[in-house]
Order: sequence, then C-alpha cells, then structure tokens
Amino acid sequence: MYGLVNQAIRDMILQNHGEEVWTRVRQRAELQVDTFEGMEPYPDDLTHRLVKAVSVELATPPHAVLRAMGEFWVKCTAAAGYGPLMEMAGSSLPEFLHNLDDLHARVGVNFPGLVPPSFDAEDQDEGTMHLHYHSKRQGLAPMVIGLVEGLGDRFETPVDVEQLACRSQGDDHDVFEVRYTSALPPTEDGSDLR
Repeated sequence: MYGLVNQAIRDMILQNHGEEVWTRVRQRAELQVDTFEGMEPYPDDLTHRLVKAVSVELATPPHAVLRAMGEFWVKCTAAAGYGPLMEMAGSSLPEFLHNLDDLHARVGVNFPGLVPPSFDAEDQDEGTMHLHYHSKRQGLAPMVIGLVEGLGDRFETPVDVEQLACRSQGDDHDVFEVRYTSALPPTEDGSDLR
C-alpha cells in the first residue's frame, strides 16, 4: 500500500490518542520509521502490522480500527489536498459512490503502480444502493464501511451500511447495502425542512 494509508493511520492515532500511544504502536509494529512518504509504496504487511498494533494498544478489535480508519481517511485525504479531486467525483453520496472507479483512475495518475480496488454501485429502492467491492487485498471490508460513513458525513447525508456478502466467508467479493437519507432541499422561504 502507498505510504498515504500508513501516514493516515499515524495521523489518526496522533490526533485522537497522542504521541505516547503512537510511540507504543510503532514499537509494537516493529517500525523503524516515524513517518511515511505518501507517494511511496510499502509492503501490505506493514499496514497489517500497524492495524494489529493499534488494535492491541487500544484494546479494540481490528475491524473497528479499520472502520475508524475509513472514516478518518475521508477527512484526511480531503485535508491533504485531494479535496478538489473528491469534489469532481460527485456532489452527493450516491453520485460519489457511482464514480469511485473514476476517482481511482484519476488518483492513479499520481501513483504509478497503484492497484486500487474496484467498486460497482447499483441503485435499489429509493435511498438504497448495493456497493460491490472487489480488491486483491484481503480483510479491508470494514474500512469500506468506515469510508462510506465518512462520505455520509462529508455530504451531510445520514447513512447506514450493512455487509451482505463477505469475501472472508467465501463469497466472490464483498457487497454492502448502503441506506441513506437524501438531503432535503430548502423550502421556498429558505428554511430547511430537516
């Protein structure tokens, strides 16, 4: 994975738990470095060691660490200069989810050798879609849930995500049901209906 992911884990720990916890995580993960080069590739194993170390230090299951990481990732990448790129992907949660592969294609211009996951969003009933997630990497489905929840915050759209199919349980790929409440438009007098 690219250093941007590992750096985001570091930033999440520093922001939410402080330098002392980050130092213990680094030691537990047997890291020789304190920071990561965002545009440099790192072995996937290093990221997995980081998640495991955070899980042990915070007494939190790894899936909860990945989910929190997903939410933080949305805020972190926007703040790290990718906000305009994210804005190009859509102005609403469903539009953004439909354009995830296009977003990854644009990001790939800056990251040679990037092998991003692939997403396919299928509209279901009003306010519901199925998000199909294909990745060569195992075990990151909880991060996808956090990403969608973080995007819900970004678009001020209440969202609920449920995993319908799990690759880790033998399914071909992961599938999530995303239920969301579209933002209500203001009334003619300018007041908000919410």
